[in-house]
Amino acid sequence: MTAPYEITAVEHLGGYRLRLTFADGLIGDVDLTDRCANPRGPVLEPLRDVEYFARVAVDRELGTVVWPNGADLAPEGLHEQALSLA
Repeated sequence: MTAPYEITAVEHLGGYRLRLTFADGLIGDVDLTDRCANPRGPVLEPLRDVEYFARVAVDRELGTVVWPNGADLAPEGLHEQALSLA
């Protein structure tokens, strides 16, 4: 069963901004500058590089966005952020 906050599609909009499509039909833009420009921890460190950040993809098994180094973000928090900006 798919949770409503699971991410089904992602588009890089430039900088640290993403357009996310969620299983509940919500399409929303999120700005992850706060998380990625000054990352906490080694897993998020590569995301400081905007070109690397742009390599974002959807992991259908996890239902969230991921990067080649295994970094991922909780879909629930991204859904909440997208809702607050809608």
